[in-house]
Amino acid sequence: MKPVRLRADLLAGLTTSFALVPECIAFALVAHLNPLMGLYGAFIICTLTALFGGRPGMISGAAGSMAVVIVALVVQHGAQYLLATVLLGGVVMILFGLLRLGKLVRLVPYPVMLGFVNGLAIVIAMAQLEHFKDGEHWLTGASLYLMIGLVALTMAVVYVLPKLTRAVPPALVAILGVGLLVYLLGLPTRTLGDMAHIAGGLPGLALPDVPWNLDTLKIIAPYAVLMAMVGLLETLLTLNLTDEITESRGYPDRECVALGAANMVSGLCGGMGGCAMIGQTVINLSSNGRGRLSGVVAGVMILLFVLFLSPLIERIPLAALVGVMFVVAQQTFAWASLRVLHKVPVNDVLAIIAVTVVTVFTDLATAVLFGIVIAAVNFAWQHARELYADSHVDEEGSKHYQVHGTLFFASTAPFLNQFDPANDPGKVTLDCQHLSFVDYSAIAALKTLRERYAKAGKHLRVVHLSERCKKLLKRAGEQH
Repeated sequence: MKPVRLRADLLAGLTTSFALVPECIAFALVAHLNPLMGLYGAFIICTLTALFGGRPGMISGAAGSMAVVIVALVVQHGAQYLLATVLLGGVVMILFGLLRLGKLVRLVPYPVMLGFVNGLAIVIAMAQLEHFKDGEHWLTGASLYLMIGLVALTMAVVYVLPKLTRAVPPALVAILGVGLLVYLLGLPTRTLGDMAHIAGGLPGLALPDVPWNLDTLKIIAPYAVLMAMVGLLETLLTLNLTDEITESRGYPDRECVALGAANMVSGLCGGMGGCAMIGQTVINLSSNGRGRLSGVVAGVMILLFVLFLSPLIERIPLAALVGVMFVVAQQTFAWASLRVLHKVPVNDVLAIIAVTVVTVFTDLATAVLFGIVIAAVNFAWQHARELYADSHVDEEGSKHYQVHGTLFFASTAPFLNQFDPANDPGKVTLDCQHLSFVDYSAIAALKTLRERYAKAGKHLRVVHLSERCKKLLKRAGEQH
């Protein structure tokens, strides 16, 4: 590795590690877990996916999207059942990758991707507002003004420094600079240590302390599958975004397997489950982290924070981390999507807005599935409208129909409406040279058409069926 690339990855990894710590602590607290479980999970998952995953430069850790889905499990059954769930969820992720299902992310349309990115940017920004509270109450007076001032200073450093030099990541300079300023001036602002104390030892390897029987499986299996699907979905979408930013290609199936293995190790070592984290990935990429080393450094630094550096790390002002995450939210939001709203089809605009809103108010998995459904319905509607038929009567008095388009569940009614069995001559030919049969609804429509002509005492001949259409008809027991 070139010295320049080595230095860039080292600094990017260090910067990203500072941004990982508060997020992982916050997500652990959301899930009613010891903050160290979030940090152990971040160390293990970040390091292993960086080493063995299919997308260098992408950062994984104890993610909020996965923390939300397991809150009920932790409250009802405790942390040990969570660890068993993380273990089983890892197995599901590995199977997903081994079955090469990572390519399914191609089914996510671009408007849904835009909605996903925009929604997560808003979620990242809204999550930072919690740091403007002291317990249940919003900060007021001097505390509020100091917090706002330090956040603004951090953001200013991140925006201005790249115009002066690109030798060091601006986020790293902002965090360390504002931290040093607060320490030297003795400013009374909240620090990372106010969230939780992060000192601890090395994670130990042990099976989760649960009864290994069918009853336990019934409890953890639904959560494991849900956790795996949410984690895989966020990881694959973040992988796509990373591909776009870096203009390179990742390997989704390999990433799924590595993520599953990392989650299994995390579950065995007392850590939370995790997946790709879009905010930290954007920080790493914007800090010029492109190689595997950046992710490894980010993960290993978290362990060093826990083991040796907690007194220093706990002094980092939350305002500095909030400022960096506000910049991340701004950089993550696809502002170009706002400029093209009046240029793209209305259906795509609705998909972008719907996925954004659903991501903010529910969760990522629901939002993306909702967006895919919208896109699928729109696709079916458009293809159904494109079906049409040309017809003519030859010199022998036989009528010929040549149908163009795709025959499937949404286009069967327009297909049948093209014909007039009552008024057509005794012999009718259906030319399928430009007609594609897709599903059983298409076969049923053809059968219905034959029955209508037979009922009218007329003969329908079907010609120029493709080999695929013949196989569909043969399999359904229809003659052609």
